[in-house]
Amino acid sequence: MTLLQSHAPLVLVLLLSLVVGLLMVVVFRYTSDQKAIRVAKDHLKAHLLAVQLFQDQLPVVLTSYWRILRNTGRYLQLAFKPLLYVIIPLTCLIVQLDRYLGFMPLQIGQPFLVKAHLENAEALDQTSLQLPPEMTLTAPPVLVPERNEIVWRVAVEKDGYYHLHIAAGGESLSKSVVVSAGVARTSPLRLRDRWWERLFVSGEPALPTNSPIQSIKVNYPERNISFAWLEWNWIWLFFVLSLISGFIFKSILGIEI
Repeated sequence: MTLLQSHAPLVLVLLLSLVVGLLMVVVFRYTSDQKAIRVAKDHLKAHLLAVQLFQDQLPVVLTSYWRILRNTGRYLQLAFKPLLYVIIPLTCLIVQLDRYLGFMPLQIGQPFLVKAHLENAEALDQTSLQLPPEMTLTAPPVLVPERNEIVWRVAVEKDGYYHLHIAAGGESLSKSVVVSAGVARTSPLRLRDRWWERLFVSGEPALPTNSPIQSIKVNYPERNISFAWLEWNWIWLFFVLSLISGFIFKSILGIEI
């Protein structure tokens, strides 16, 4: 793996964080009532100052706390609509990016597991795995009847995009496998039904509804990104850097948030 390939996820997250941070504050600027937000923040500061200055006057302190709560609610109300414009497309973006950054593609010679979950344990003995020529089994299949699962350990000899096939109940169903040293689109699971789960964890079409196989899983290694002497999940790193860049652009552009 070259230096560029090894640092490509970090560079991609950094660039995306800058772009998203800028877009978030610009969208907030044009979908919010900037004047009302400024007034609400000024009122909050004034009442917080009153609490500090009149600590020995209980009626003033209680009144200030009530007004702080009221103005906080007002501020959240003003910020809610712009946040909706940001959160919905941002969630869609994260779901798509997770296909590339959430997991690492498999590596040449690296053994990986293929797991099939079936409707019932009776079909396990009649379930088989068919591999492309570049892949080989490195161990006999393991049957787990109490979980209705069968597991194979496989190794691959060449980079590429592959499809393996699992035969069960008289039909053969495919599962994509990606082998690459760089950033590539992965799909750890192929599922039957459960569209809400497929939306987040699967980038493949649903398995047939009448299939005896409920899911097929390839155990791609999870990706961690090294940054600031820590190992980060890319989503956490993306959020932190996006917030930092958003506050920087907010100050530069003079936008109230």
